[in-house]
Amino acid sequence: MMSASKTVVSLATSLLMMTGLAVAAPPPESVPQWQTRLTQILPLLGHRNWIMIVDSAYPLQSSAGVETLETNTDQIEVIRKVLDAIDSSIQVRPIVYMDAELPFVTEKDAPGVTAYRERVKATLGGRRITSLPHEQIIAKVDEVGKTFHIVVLKTTMTVPYTSVFLQLNCKYWSDDAEAQMRKAMSEGTAK
Repeated sequence: MMSASKTVVSLATSLLMMTGLAVAAPPPESVPQWQTRLTQILPLLGHRNWIMIVDSAYPLQSSAGVETLETNTDQIEVIRKVLDAIDSSIQVRPIVYMDAELPFVTEKDAPGVTAYRERVKATLGGRRITSLPHEQIIAKVDEVGKTFHIVVLKTTMTVPYTSVFLQLNCKYWSDDAEAQMRKAMSEGTAK
């Protein structure tokens, strides 16, 4: 009896679908394309690669090593997702750079900048931030892009000097360990 009921339900569903009367199930929530790409590429990235989370006016770069993705998403949300992905990786940790101009942008000239500064500081959660003039960061990125891959994530941010530049470094090898090794090498004292 149970088998006959399943058959009737199956036939009724098929008939409704063929006649177009069945309501289609909503599609599963899809992951945005930029997140899918980040998930694909992050395992390939290592020290000297960069991920940049930039405002909407950031220019499309022409270097072969630069991959630009439009997120169509709030910048703070993109920063959170990228940092979560990096923190979950086994191989990289971020070195955070931001524009030295940001503290000097006024609310009068760029409404929302004060709230942004507070939100980005909270989002970065105590990470050390290196501030450099925008042109110096861009020069660094241009040079790195000649040899290493850079991922640029454009956001819907419309406040200037708000880009967050993440230079990736090795997670399992600290800066102190590198310095100690280099010192030992210069002294010729192998362990």
